[in-house]
Amino acid sequence: MKLTWYGHSCFLLESAEGSAVFDPYAPDSVPGLRLPPLTADAVLPSHGHADHNYTAGVTLTGRKPGFRVIELDAFHDKEQGRKRGANVIRVVESEGLRVAHLGDLGHGLTPALSDALRELDVLLLPVGGFFTVGPAEAWQIVRELKPRCTVPMHYRGPGFGYDVIAPVEDFLQLAGECTRLDTNRMAVGDYSGVVVLTAKNHA
Repeated sequence: MKLTWYGHSCFLLESAEGSAVFDPYAPDSVPGLRLPPLTADAVLPSHGHADHNYTAGVTLTGRKPGFRVIELDAFHDKEQGRKRGANVIRVVESEGLRVAHLGDLGHGLTPALSDALRELDVLLLPVGGFFTVGPAEAWQIVRELKPRCTVPMHYRGPGFGYDVIAPVEDFLQLAGECTRLDTNRMAVGDYSGVVVLTAKNHA
């Protein structure tokens, strides 16, 4: 199974049982990033905001993916969705591996969410704050879930991202050691700890 990061919260997951795009963003919705044309068996937006729900940017193959998708209800804020709405967490199970995309999670984990998110091979985790959990809350989630590998997302990087969200370095100060890859692509199961990917599709 492979993951490719297109900046912000958008990933392409490819496995022997199918492919899916998480949270594609609309043109001009994320400063400094341009989403390339993508093709997949499924598109999985976490919520309806333009920077996560550009389903028109993904060409569907018409094939039904064979992997299992678990959907977990959560919120975009700490006020039960009253401020920014609902957020869907998804766990994809394929090739004996588990990958969780937390979308724009805006609160700490409930006991039910914590139980459902155990034994993850990769946790795709927002860390930038303001719209989502911030660095300290994100690190607490990592400490609670103990995933094999954590990939931070939804942060401000060099030349991209929203001014109001934190850079990934704020999260890394808490996490300590990490692996930085000079690529936007990784094989699930090849890495452990915190892995920082490099976006390659700057506008």
